[in-house]
Amino acid sequence: MVIGYTTGVFDLFHVGHINLLRNAKSMCDRLIVSVTVDELVAYKNKKSVIPFEERIEIVRSCRYVDLAVPQMTMDKLDALDRYKFDVMFVGDDWYKTDKWKEFDKEFLARGVRIVYFPYTTSTSSTLINETLKRLREV
Repeated sequence: MVIGYTTGVFDLFHVGHINLLRNAKSMCDRLIVSVTVDELVAYKNKKSVIPFEERIEIVRSCRYVDLAVPQMTMDKLDALDRYKFDVMFVGDDWYKTDKWKEFDKEFLARGVRIVYFPYTTSTSSTLINETLKRLREV
């Protein structure tokens, strides 16, 4: 059984989130999704629009997700120790960044593969937030 893992804020759930989860599920037997808690969203100097409890319920309701859990820390190795996944799915906006080059090495040493999916450029929570802000200013 191949266990897959991904993380995200999943704020203002949109087609980019669906693309990620659908593609991830197609490459594993069991998909575990960590949803970032409100306190941790601050690492991007942001605040989620939808509260954590609602975001995790939205993710749990997605047919591609086998298990949705809180992401309390950014420590991916801790997540690996906790969930014992075989493959991690990440957006390609992280591909070849210094941080993820290091993760690639660490995961490879543990027999875990990282798959980078194309980022859905047509929509994002940031784009939706910016659009809503502009509409409210009119």
